[in-house]
Amino acid sequence: MTSSELQEQLNILAVTLLQEDADKIQKLIEVQMENLATRYCPLYEEVLDTQMYGFSREVDFAVRAGLLPELTGREIVSKLERELAVLYEALNEKAKQ
Repeated sequence: MTSSELQEQLNILAVTLLQEDADKIQKLIEVQMENLATRYCPLYEEVLDTQMYGFSREVDFAVRAGLLPELTGREIVSKLERELAVLYEALNEKAKQ
């Protein structure tokens, strides 16, 4: 196996692992959105915020290690941040009612 083949495999593995973690956070967001009408849990928000922070650190590490292009990392984090913003907006609207 050549050095470039190894690097490519590591890059693919990094993207796969990061996407799995992003999917877990996405699932947390979806669960909270589904339960929005029935209950509000500030602790859940803290868990999501902590997960997002940890995930952004993972992405930052992968970018700095050369395992992930910076643009790809920003896109993954940005997508989750937008979905989290939608959740928080919905929570704020529910709190106003």
